[in-house]
Amino acid sequence: MQRVRVIREEEQLGILEIDEALRVALEANLDLVEVAPTADPPVCRIMDYGRFKYEQSKRERESRRSSKHVELREVRMKVKIGQHDVDFKARTASKLLDEGDKVKVSVMFRAREITHPEIGEQLLQRFYERVSEHANIERRPTMEGRFMSMTLEPARKRPAEADVEAAPEAAAKTPAKAPAEAPPVAEAPAAEEPPAAEGAAPD
Repeated sequence: MQRVRVIREEEQLGILEIDEALRVALEANLDLVEVAPTADPPVCRIMDYGRFKYEQSKRERESRRSSKHVELREVRMKVKIGQHDVDFKARTASKLLDEGDKVKVSVMFRAREITHPEIGEQLLQRFYERVSEHANIERRPTMEGRFMSMTLEPARKRPAEADVEAAPEAAAKTPAKAPAEAPPVAEAPAAEEPPAAEGAAPD
């Protein structure tokens, strides 16, 4: 009959016949789970297998939630796009960047428009100015066939912004200084009355 090494929580129960190991598990209202089948003898653990699977699934969900997958999204524009549409696409890009994704911004040239790449550069520059609070330029504008594209990444916090945010906290921790006492004001000497003129009648 097969023999297995049995563990219950942190306790080593030793090497038991498989029937004996199953009996011990049943008496504890738990399961006998093989955890190291290639060992000699195989290792089994007495545990609540349903609870173990639940906690394992919960850890996997939390791990997926904490490690967000960064995607590269694309926003396309035509050379003759209107300002209203530029504003709309800039708001869309800002939202994507705030969610942690990168954004590829592309300008599509048609026919002879491609002979004026400076128009595409100016359009991309205007677009970046609209989203600069949310983005850094990862790849500057370059031609890709009939498209001129740049890649934006979510903005990192600038040092100046970090200093501004830290200032209120630092101010709260700094004890307020008592106002300096004003130096005593010397009293001006009383003005002497001018001597009465000769011949003047007394009051």
